Amino acid sequence: MPKLKTHKGAKGRFKITGSGKLLRTKCGKSHLRRKKAPRTKRLYDEMIPISPADRKRVQRLLPHV
Repeated sequence: MPKLKTHKGAKGRFKITGSGKLLRTKCGKSHLRRKKAPRTKRLYDEMIPISPADRKRVQRLLPHV
């Protein structure tokens, strides 16, 4: 079996909490932000959990993180 390698693109996009939850950022965070309301821009700051349907796929990309 070859070594399992961490997917470097996924490593930058997802974060794993201490309890093992996978978090992601929202899309559209940096593009065309000037016309968005301040409240909308604040909502982009928080990370949200990924959907259960994507969990297995993302965990396979991040075996050692």
